[in-house]
Amino acid sequence: MNTHVSLPAATLALALGAALNLAAAPAQAAEAGAKEKCYGVAMKGHNDCAAGPGTTCAGTSRTEHQGNAWSYVPAGTCEKTMSKTSPTGFGQTMPFKEKAKEMGKEM
Repeated sequence: MNTHVSLPAATLALALGAALNLAAAPAQAAEAGAKEKCYGVAMKGHNDCAAGPGTTCAGTSRTEHQGNAWSYVPAGTCEKTMSKTSPTGFGQTMPFKEKAKEMGKEM
């Protein structure tokens, strides 16, 4: 019996299977309803929690798209969600300092 050759092949097959499972994990998480915190996308008074100094929790954001207020969004969509105050124009996974407001427009 040549077990010496089949052991590395079995090990390789197991490693490949594990790698494929890890690669599919983000897609499976999004399908399973996974959520992530996304800063700068909440509407005034509609954040999920922790809107920074002077606020207590959910529903306490003071402005639209507040940079330190977050809402849960489907995993993988935060940085594709529009934010009028973000330096990139999209939600962020970390709090940020809002870009300057335009004259005469409330954020």
